Amino acid sequence: MAYQDPKYVDFSLYLVTDSTSAILRDRDLVEVVEAAIEGGVTIVQYRDKVSDTAALVSTAKKLHNVTRKHQVPLLINDRIDVALAVGCEGVHIGQDDLDLTSARRLLGKEAIIGVTVTTIAEAQKACKDGANYLGIGTVFATPTKTNTKDIIGTAGTKEILAAIAKEGSHVATVCIGGINASNVQRVMYQSSSPEKGLDGVAIVSAIVAAKDPKHASQELLKLVKGNPPFNTAPPNMDLRRNLSASSHVERSAQVVREAAEVSPLSHNMTNLVVQNFAANVALAVGGSPIMANYGEEAADLAKLGGSLVINMGTVTPEGLINYAKAMRAYNLVGGPIVFDPVGGGATAVRRDAVKSLLAAGYFDVIKGNEGEIKTVFGTVVQQKGVDSGASTSTDEEKATLVRDLARRECNVVVMTGATDFLSDGQRTFAVNNGHELLGAITGSGCVLGTAISIMLAAWKEDRLLATLAGLLHFEIAAEIAAERDDVKGPGSFVPALIDEIYNIQKSALKRESDWLKRANVDFVDLE
Repeated sequence: MAYQDPKYVDFSLYLVTDSTSAILRDRDLVEVVEAAIEGGVTIVQYRDKVSDTAALVSTAKKLHNVTRKHQVPLLINDRIDVALAVGCEGVHIGQDDLDLTSARRLLGKEAIIGVTVTTIAEAQKACKDGANYLGIGTVFATPTKTNTKDIIGTAGTKEILAAIAKEGSHVATVCIGGINASNVQRVMYQSSSPEKGLDGVAIVSAIVAAKDPKHASQELLKLVKGNPPFNTAPPNMDLRRNLSASSHVERSAQVVREAAEVSPLSHNMTNLVVQNFAANVALAVGGSPIMANYGEEAADLAKLGGSLVINMGTVTPEGLINYAKAMRAYNLVGGPIVFDPVGGGATAVRRDAVKSLLAAGYFDVIKGNEGEIKTVFGTVVQQKGVDSGASTSTDEEKATLVRDLARRECNVVVMTGATDFLSDGQRTFAVNNGHELLGAITGSGCVLGTAISIMLAAWKEDRLLATLAGLLHFEIAAEIAAERDDVKGPGSFVPALIDEIYNIQKSALKRESDWLKRANVDFVDLE
């Protein structure tokens, strides 16, 4: 076996070959691999499950000539005998292949040996048995990997990384499955736990099937090494430096004023029931609304510096496709996205839609009632329509759920209710503002997402603060509106609500913040 100390192997861009005609077409695999290495691929795994041994050895030797020339390790998938015949740097084995202990005995301690893992137990065993690296996945479904029980997503990847942080601190990690230029940064960002991150990603068709493998590899490596555009917090920002509710409330006034001054775009992909209401609220908050459900428009709209609201009020196959297109466009430029999984637990179709959208892109804020947030987390909840239903959770349990989901998704989560809970995984707050009339009108939760989106677009450096500002602006306006003499019930409440949202915006522009005296916000200490 050729020797390359595994401690110094760069796993950033790990190429897994595919020799099938659908992916490779009529091109020469060796030429494709060399072009990919020239573009930045740092390690290569030769995978071919159909060719006979003689053909495997012949191709592997040609590949090894190329990889050695560029000082990049070559690993063979599954076949220990081929790796020995070629004398390459190592192998990658699956759960159904020769066990790791036997492979190590045959290949020697110098060989690089990686293991495919899908569960925490598999990962822990591989670390204990001496794997040099783990291939974690399948992350997303692919044309050849469609069995949903094997799809672990970024959440499953993160759980595995956290579980092996101590015993596998010396073990490198890559993830595999459906990863490409549109999602690689999100995968790296959301999968990494605070204790242990990914060392790279394994790519198949995004390189092998690319028209220009060298260029594709160059672009992918830039994305892997670069900071995601949606990670907008200043470097080394300590979000826990001041946990007091009062300091966050005070700074909310500045956020509301900034939003009114810059008037950012709020792109709403929402149902017909609330479009007019959402547009009026956006204008009252100080934003510039557009109601555009066609995903092809998003690429142009995302360049305008605003935010996107995806409101899952109406679920159709075409709608989900449009949502995914818009998410990719906004993720690409770092435009904030608010996700409102309306009625997420009401039907199997909606539960599947939630899973599909979580896999399609990164959400800066997920906002919903208790039933919807539980559905996003993965708890089976049967909702009646869009209502959450009677709560069976304590406030501490709600706050913990919100914090844990925010940590898992690396974003901000808001659970609305009699008491609202919001968290970014580090800071968690309880908000006791609003009025019961909000529950008596259609779309109040939907348009809250619009208000939050405008704050996010104006104040990108602290998503939690921006979310809190939008929540307070909307709910305090509701309190003031409900107290007006001209408000007799839900019908007269809606125009009064829009009026008072507008009045708060004008007060903020004058640097007046008396309205914030009503803020009822508490820090929730869950540590």
